[in-house]
Amino acid sequence: MRQRKGFTLIEILVVISIITLLIALLLPTLQRVKQQARAVACQSNLRQWSLVFSMYDKDYEGRFCAGCREIETNDPRHWAMALRPYYYHDRQMTLCPSAIKPYGEGGKVPFGAWRGPWWRERDRASFSYGLNGWVYSAKEFDERSMFLRIEHFWGELNIKGEGNIPLFLDCRSAQGYPFARYGPPEIEGTLLILNAWGQFCLNRHSGAVNCLFMDSSVRKVGLKELWTLKWHRNFNTAGRWTKAGGVQPEDWPEWMRQFKDY
Repeated sequence: MRQRKGFTLIEILVVISIITLLIALLLPTLQRVKQQARAVACQSNLRQWSLVFSMYDKDYEGRFCAGCREIETNDPRHWAMALRPYYYHDRQMTLCPSAIKPYGEGGKVPFGAWRGPWWRERDRASFSYGLNGWVYSAKEFDERSMFLRIEHFWGELNIKGEGNIPLFLDCRSAQGYPFARYGPPEIEGTLLILNAWGQFCLNRHSGAVNCLFMDSSVRKVGLKELWTLKWHRNFNTAGRWTKAGGVQPEDWPEWMRQFKDY
């Protein structure tokens, strides 16, 4: 009886080469699937946040907290403290699955999280979402301390029929106050005085961020689309940085030119 021969070295090398090629072809697909799964989980988190804002809205009869400077997150006027009783026992919803490491602990823009500086270490939470600061119910004192005009603020959470007002979304830090006249940062995630776009203009979900809107809807928003949203009461949604306002592809920073125009 003839004995069966084993594989030759060449045959083994051919099989290994084929397996390596298949892995190389599949890895980008698997990576895209993982990114899509994280984006879906992120949107699920924001839907939970819509319930948080809804409960706060009901308890405080439609008026949102007054707001304060971003660094003072221990202040009861700050959203992170005002909403704390509603999310404190579900810490997973505070983090986008694509951005779970705090800055200073391995987290980097756009996949980093900021830390809420509460007075007891065990009470601290990390966040990768932030508030559209124009939602606050600002008072005259807050206007002076934040150098912002009160007539721009929404002041409430229950504005009917407004699905274009961003409420809560992927964010570099706790909050931001965008102005239509300012453009994006030349380097992603750069924080500039008076220019809040570095807070929200983050390539976290393949050229987009996830956003919870005032009408409780949640969807992906293209980075260039951010300038078409109604951030405050007097925000120009057809401003300089929109197609309607005449922006040209070459006007965008190099890191954004590949993204869809709006």
